[in-house]
Amino acid sequence: MPHPEAATRAIVLSSQDNVATILTGAAIGLVLGYEGGVVTCVENVPPGHKIALVPIRKGAEIIKFGVPIGSAKRDIAPGEHVHVHNVKSNYTPTWIAEPCVAI
Repeated sequence: MPHPEAATRAIVLSSQDNVATILTGAAIGLVLGYEGGVVTCVENVPPGHKIALVPIRKGAEIIKFGVPIGSAKRDIAPGEHVHVHNVKSNYTPTWIAEPCVAI
């Protein structure tokens, strides 16, 4: 059965998603129910960040909004925080800032 706080803690934007967006922050051990099942947070996840709903293999796509937003840099376990430390973005070539030039 889904945790009573699940609806206020996370949102799955598409039935195709393999991640959920944490709305209010999630602590280790929090059980989140969603349409496809249940996942337990294995680490603290800040508000606005993602959590893996299923195992995601290294190189596999991260699906949010029903579309790929990046790929896993390493294996990601269910309940794990999904962010720049373990995801290569499809939208930015690097997380290293380019120098600005005044014009």
